[in-house]
Amino acid sequence: MEGYKSPLSTRYCSSEMQFLFSEQNKFRTWRTLWINLATAQKELGLDISDEQLDEMRRNVAQIDFTHAQEEERRVRHDVMAHVHTFARCCPLAAPIIHLGATSCYVTDNTDLLVIRSALELLLVRVAGCVQRLARFAQQHRDTPTLGFTHFQPAQMTTVGKRACLWLQDLLMDERALRRVHSELRFRGVKGTTGTQASFLQLFDGDGEKVKQLDRRVCQLSGFERSFLVCGQTYTRKQDTEVVNALASLGASVHKMCTDVRLLASLKEVEEPFEKDQIGSSAMAYKRNPMRSERCCALSRHLMALPANTLHTHATQWLERTLDDSANRRLTLSEAFLTADAVLLTLLNVTQGLVVYPKVIERHISQELPFMATENLIMAMVRKGADRQECHEKIRVLSHEAAAQVKEHGKDNDLVARVEADAYFAPILPHLQQLLDPATFVGRAPQQVTEFLQEEVQPVLDLYQGKLDNLSAELSV
Repeated sequence: MEGYKSPLSTRYCSSEMQFLFSEQNKFRTWRTLWINLATAQKELGLDISDEQLDEMRRNVAQIDFTHAQEEERRVRHDVMAHVHTFARCCPLAAPIIHLGATSCYVTDNTDLLVIRSALELLLVRVAGCVQRLARFAQQHRDTPTLGFTHFQPAQMTTVGKRACLWLQDLLMDERALRRVHSELRFRGVKGTTGTQASFLQLFDGDGEKVKQLDRRVCQLSGFERSFLVCGQTYTRKQDTEVVNALASLGASVHKMCTDVRLLASLKEVEEPFEKDQIGSSAMAYKRNPMRSERCCALSRHLMALPANTLHTHATQWLERTLDDSANRRLTLSEAFLTADAVLLTLLNVTQGLVVYPKVIERHISQELPFMATENLIMAMVRKGADRQECHEKIRVLSHEAAAQVKEHGKDNDLVARVEADAYFAPILPHLQQLLDPATFVGRAPQQVTEFLQEEVQPVLDLYQGKLDNLSAELSV
């Protein structure tokens, strides 16, 4: 196929998110905003007829894109090209289209409407990932596994408790995205430099009517509030808050999927692997964690985007400069399309994580004897042994067992060495109990239950009825 197409559209993100950032949605929203403006102006007494409004409404979706492109090539102004195109199919309403407005009335307000809808779509996807991961955590709340610090075996935890660490990050992302959504403000009707001077003139100096106009257009557009002050544009600080929240989500997903990749290398946990899936074109046996790798790759792109919004906000001169425009066309759409692609893939991963208990048990058996040495010493002391003497005995046997593992590649035989040493005869009847992995996980199972009840469930309750038909199928 000739011509470049973004992989975000052709491979990764949903049709719903693509529609939100489509030309059809964008320019239809422009027309809707012109209708909202004219409707509010008529309600407040300007000479606008019902016939003019009806004509605009009938033609809101009848967009001649070819003519609009020709007009833009001629006038070198995208908004005026679409004013002319709308006026062409609405000759009666032509004189009042875009009345008193500046370009940012349609461009900025449309961006905000799209951002709001895109956040709503993403929030449901985040909640879907939380729901699936919570089920996994509950299922494996009691499954002991080695903890890792510095990617070296450490004190034990459970598979479910580790999943709660991922969940906690996602809950923070859900809260941040929900906050950004709730605090999103409309630009409203502000005029060329934000002073509303053109609208003040239209209403013969009646400032109260100008305020009513701003409030009414805001209401007609579905927003509860707008910025009280702005320059020509709404402050680009708002874009930084939105994209920062998306990037933070990317960091959470990257961390989780990196963990899954590490666990897959250990053969303890794997992402879903389909019946006919091919892991490698050369090595037929491979089961590569391609979904988690995709999440990491896309998340890195998402995490890099806030720099654009920060630079754009920082370099807006006085009331506005146009060097924000081209950058925002790329950054805002890519941030949401990428976040959408990441979450679609994560939904797929979280609905089918596979745990291999026998592999986990084997890894535990290699490390648990060393971890249990303190318990063995305490048990011997309770049977009357000398702590220091016992410590020395355990130290010698531990080093001998470690040498078998490191120098000869053999299994950890510390338990066998303890069993073979008559010194430890007093605790041998209780040895298996002392080495039970479940006794080394602390309160991890209880923490899972408490966390799911107190932190996760209240969030899932916010999305009741919205998660039932959430698809986790990958397009590619």
